[in-house]
Amino acid sequence: MTNKTFNVLFLCTGNSARSILGEALLNKMGEGNFRAYSAGSQPKGEVHPMTLEVLSSFDYPTEGLHSKNWAEFTRPGAPEFDFIFTVCDNAAGESCPVWPGRPITAHWGVEDPAAVEGEGQRQAFIDALRYLRKRIELFLMLPLASIDEMAMRGKLAEIGRTEGASQKAEGDR
Repeated sequence: MTNKTFNVLFLCTGNSARSILGEALLNKMGEGNFRAYSAGSQPKGEVHPMTLEVLSSFDYPTEGLHSKNWAEFTRPGAPEFDFIFTVCDNAAGESCPVWPGRPITAHWGVEDPAAVEGEGQRQAFIDALRYLRKRIELFLMLPLASIDEMAMRGKLAEIGRTEGASQKAEGDR
């Protein structure tokens, strides 16, 4: 690992569930080597309550998590990202802003747990957490200091096709 702190942005349309999960997971698992953020193209304005409940139940910090528009990260003084991961198929298909720097992007689609209603909803959030945690574990094992950009893009795309990949990610194979 290098001495650099890598900035990572998780994008989704609503920024209330999957992208928030990614932000919380990487901030804890990245042990100070990563600073994760999340945003949405059409944010809901609040974090889904089940997102916070599930994160808390697995001892992930939830303080400061909030739903925000991706425009917040295009303004002067915003963090410059090293990596950007879309975690929903809608966000992957949208025209994203031009991000400062040259972030490496990948699609890590996961089905929307907030779309599940009733008794299966909690399990859907737990599954989304588990799929994203596995992808982040694989990401953290990559030799970031020594891998070239093309190889990195390939590895990140491969990670996005692991268990729990949404339809779009599975179709990319």
